[in-house]
Amino acid sequence: MQTTQWDSLWINVHLATMAQQGGYGECTNGAIAIKDGVIAWLGKQADLPERSVDAANVFDGQGAWLTPGLIDCHSHIVYGGNRSNEFEDRLNGVSYEEIAKRGGGIVSTVTATRAASEAQLLAQSSVRVKRLLQEGVTTLECKSGYGLNLDTEAKILRVARQLGEHFPVRISTTFLGAHALPPEYAGQADAYIELVCEVMLPALVEQGLVDAVDAFCEKIGFSAAQTERVFQAAKRHGLPVKLHAEQLSDQGGAALTARYQGLSADHLEYLSDDGIAAMAEAGTVAVLLPGAYYFLRETKLPPLAGLRAAGVPIAISTDCNPGTSPMTSILLAMNMACTLFKMTPLEALQGTTCKAAKALGLSHSVGQLALGMQADFALWQVDRPADLSYAIGANPCSGVVFGGKLVASNRY
Repeated sequence: MQTTQWDSLWINVHLATMAQQGGYGECTNGAIAIKDGVIAWLGKQADLPERSVDAANVFDGQGAWLTPGLIDCHSHIVYGGNRSNEFEDRLNGVSYEEIAKRGGGIVSTVTATRAASEAQLLAQSSVRVKRLLQEGVTTLECKSGYGLNLDTEAKILRVARQLGEHFPVRISTTFLGAHALPPEYAGQADAYIELVCEVMLPALVEQGLVDAVDAFCEKIGFSAAQTERVFQAAKRHGLPVKLHAEQLSDQGGAALTARYQGLSADHLEYLSDDGIAAMAEAGTVAVLLPGAYYFLRETKLPPLAGLRAAGVPIAISTDCNPGTSPMTSILLAMNMACTLFKMTPLEALQGTTCKAAKALGLSHSVGQLALGMQADFALWQVDRPADLSYAIGANPCSGVVFGGKLVASNRY
């Protein structure tokens, strides 16, 4: 009998495959085998083939629950500086407008990011990435948007790529040049959008730094017409789009994103029924960001019932950024999604695995435990998968496997 050589085999684990439409896809007393970085076999340990397979390495999961590696599908994790002073000022009664007049707000982050070297940005961002990795994150989206000029946007995206070289994490880069109006373009929004579309995006694409394109469609950001110009430019370069949409008001951004077959529309507190319908028809993912909702003390909830009823896929993310969601805990984001948005623990875990993969256009390779998928997974010392959303401040992650290799462990 010919022997099949597996690179590694994990036994004595319980699997939450997330490959089942209506549940966790649970397989208790299971095992999972890896060959060439992908999943080669999974199922009940009792069903392992006899004498027909061999594994170079066998790991005892010691009864851990095993899930796909978690996915943080919306982050601004590469930035310079710190805005805790503004947080303190706001709590002492200083208005956002006054802070902005002092050079605060996004302008302060842009100033700090422009001034930081690539090495400095990498060092600062590495601290944040390490925290996510410790909670089982193996895929991370990194947006630009704190440079607002070609050189700094390129610097941010280069650092994002370097994070994927320095750490065991899959990096998806998003160009967010249309994040805000830089000071040097005050009162010239259309001219700045022209720069984004005709100068910045082509140059960044040529450098191989862009996987997707995003914009901030809002009264304090860019209009739907300006956003559409960005989308048109992205499509000319064959890039998928996504959007910061309906966070503070309904600008029709979600429907616009759906019209361009966008990967996701994110935030969505002010999403309309028409926007929901458009997203459902296009298959556009709703990415909810409870950290920003919490930090800004927002009171209008995203329309979860409408999204559910329409069958819109719902993802959850940290929205890690210095101004509105300085959060580097995907587990806390899951808990907040349950407590603030009344999502279920199942929806929260789907939102950071299979649904988050769809929001990045990566459903073919990550987000589920299934034959042929990338062998990215996390091991958890919990009694049941719902525990991941339950315990505030707890981190039960006992091991992380990336591309089939054990890259982090405090137990195995």
